[in-house]
Amino acid sequence: MRVPRRPRGARKRRSPRIPGGPGSPSLPRAVTVPLGCLPGLAAAVALVLCAYGVEHAAEDSAGRSAARATAAHQAPPPIVVPRSAWLGDAAREQPPPRYDDEVVAVFIHHTDSPNGYDCADAPGIIRGLYDGQTGARDWDDLGYNFVVDRCGTVYEGRAGGTDRPVTGAHTQGFNHRTTGIAALGTFTEGARVPPEMLRAIAAVAAWKLGTSGTDPRADVRLVSSNGGSRYAAGTTATLPAVAGHSDGYMTDCPGAALRARLPEIRTLAAGLQGRETEDTLPDDTQTAVRNNDTRNEEQVP
Repeated sequence: MRVPRRPRGARKRRSPRIPGGPGSPSLPRAVTVPLGCLPGLAAAVALVLCAYGVEHAAEDSAGRSAARATAAHQAPPPIVVPRSAWLGDAAREQPPPRYDDEVVAVFIHHTDSPNGYDCADAPGIIRGLYDGQTGARDWDDLGYNFVVDRCGTVYEGRAGGTDRPVTGAHTQGFNHRTTGIAALGTFTEGARVPPEMLRAIAAVAAWKLGTSGTDPRADVRLVSSNGGSRYAAGTTATLPAVAGHSDGYMTDCPGAALRARLPEIRTLAAGLQGRETEDTLPDDTQTAVRNNDTRNEEQVP
């Protein structure tokens, strides 16, 4: 006997076997298809695993967002004149450069040399500083990582690569994870600090601090590695991310005139990092830094 068939498309669709099965908006399509075919216990386990995966996906997304936020505050590097421009073939034999993992603070110095120079003479003046530090003082290299002249030209100082966290010899007790920037000249009370020099110092500070995501207006915690500094060895000191030499060592450097301009340098550097001046600084300072290597703790004026 022939049984008549239902018309095509007349069969009623079954509802999903479990909540969140195929077609449910509560789970991604990629995971709902297999869940609809699983028995009760297995489906429950799969749902837990799915939730776990979604949670970790959110964490990964948050991590990527944080990385993007840090990258957004990385300032471009300024033009830096290489060592060869002032040193030529007169480099003394020296040990290989040493490096830290990152730069979280910069120290501002002055070279305590005459101010009335032509900027074309700056390479020769820096060469004289190098000769004095590596000759009479018997240091292995120029102590500063960068030197900035009155026209705003930035020179590479200590060897090792301007784009790397080179361990300097500029601030006794705090040479690690810091960069030393020296203003070429003497900036005691009443001295004029050229605006081109200020802008160039801020550009270097913004660039080097941006590599670690450090706000130039923030404070950082540094651990003194040498009792010759303002702090006994092993002491944790809270210092500005853009500090004067005298913040870490008993000295008048970088001079009263330049020290008075440090707040302006911090603000300029923050702007170069793309930070708004009304941004709220974090309540906590940067993570403590362990400076436990006492080599190359030479002192610079």
